[in-house]
Amino acid sequence: MAQNQQMQGPVSTPERAAGVTRRQLLLGLGGAGLAMGLGVYWWRSQPVAHDHQRLTPARAFAAAQAGEITLIDIRTPREWRQTGLPVGAIAIDMRRKDFLQALNAAVAGDLAAPVALICARGVRSARMTRALAAAGHSLIIDVPEGMLGAASGPGWLAGNLPVARWQG
Repeated sequence: MAQNQQMQGPVSTPERAAGVTRRQLLLGLGGAGLAMGLGVYWWRSQPVAHDHQRLTPARAFAAAQAGEITLIDIRTPREWRQTGLPVGAIAIDMRRKDFLQALNAAVAGDLAAPVALICARGVRSARMTRALAAAGHSLIIDVPEGMLGAASGPGWLAGNLPVARWQG
């Protein structure tokens, strides 16, 4: 009797439901998740549009040295250790809970003082220009090339501008 019950076609199992194997389903979901993750990464790596003034790193350095702006490096301590700080910049990690208070202390409470923001590649500085304008600062300037360079230019380091070792 066992010989008479041989199946004529492929075995139907839960893994082959609707013509898709479990492996195919998992690979498809994994690929979709990877694509979505890459999309989110790309979106987060794009500077936001803003209508604030922009400076090249060389111009930001010259303006900071002349006392025309307060240059704020908003990167993290790990980044400051890796590359150093732009000479003339004040290091204030943008993730600090008291970031606004620290910035206000750096400009002696003058919300109209010209403040230039620099980060690694211009993404965070662009986002922070909008946030600081919303917080009442009227002259926020972006350094969109950042320390490492971006689509807008080669950046502070490639421009051979001076850096100081972070003493934190």
